[in-house]
Amino acid sequence: MQFLHFPNEYEVVVQGELEYDQILAVVKQVDIVICALPYPQLMEQLKIIDAIKVAGNIKRFIPTGFGAEEDRINPLPPFQAVLDEKRKIRMNIEAAGIPYTCILANCCAAYFINYLLRPHEKVKDIVVYGNGEAKAVLNYEEDVAMYTVKAANDPRTCNRVVFCQPSKNIISQNELISSWEQKCGQTFTKTFIPEEEIVKLSESLPSPHNIPLSIIHSVFVRGDMVSFDIGEDELEASLLYPDYNYVSIHQVLDIFLLHPPTPATAVFG
Repeated sequence: MQFLHFPNEYEVVVQGELEYDQILAVVKQVDIVICALPYPQLMEQLKIIDAIKVAGNIKRFIPTGFGAEEDRINPLPPFQAVLDEKRKIRMNIEAAGIPYTCILANCCAAYFINYLLRPHEKVKDIVVYGNGEAKAVLNYEEDVAMYTVKAANDPRTCNRVVFCQPSKNIISQNELISSWEQKCGQTFTKTFIPEEEIVKLSESLPSPHNIPLSIIHSVFVRGDMVSFDIGEDELEASLLYPDYNYVSIHQVLDIFLLHPPTPATAVFG
């Protein structure tokens, strides 16, 4: 594990493990903690919460789990178990009285473009989950990072949830494929995977291999990311920081067109 420490505005990388004493030593030297642990280590945040309580100097804690709103969707059981753990973390943060901000980034655009379109493989056939009409929110990873940094030191976001749902980044699989076809000048055939098949696979595969399928079902079949309204008194990142020019999903496709990724295996985290 790496801890980033910024004394005198210089970055220092501290190598370490998720040991309580080591976490506490680093936490005592900073003002803000942004956690980016992957799902398998989600509950390890309890050690960070305990260290923050003891240190008593943290002005803001941003927990990991940047994806979905755990209180507003009801996905298949494997994904629901992940959200239940996220809920436990938030409850522990609130019980400890730690100032926090939760960032809900929805889907990482570059990751899912790579996963769905496989641009580096020069495929002729693209898999579509469900009927391809459900809307998802795909945000460029660098924008998520910028929104996180901005929110981390913003008094308006203290003890609040920030939704990253810019209007230009709401798109369906079919729209994504159509846009990619126009940009690269190709026509792809589509293989549709019925919802029933996805559900059966999520029930039959062992953990943790059933989690990615249940996420796919939630995001690209049911459209859970846009299944609820963001209230007027709630915080949406692109409206909260209107001067920041975020990258639209179509601009992300342009990046892939100009700089195709090297082959890699997609891993859900």
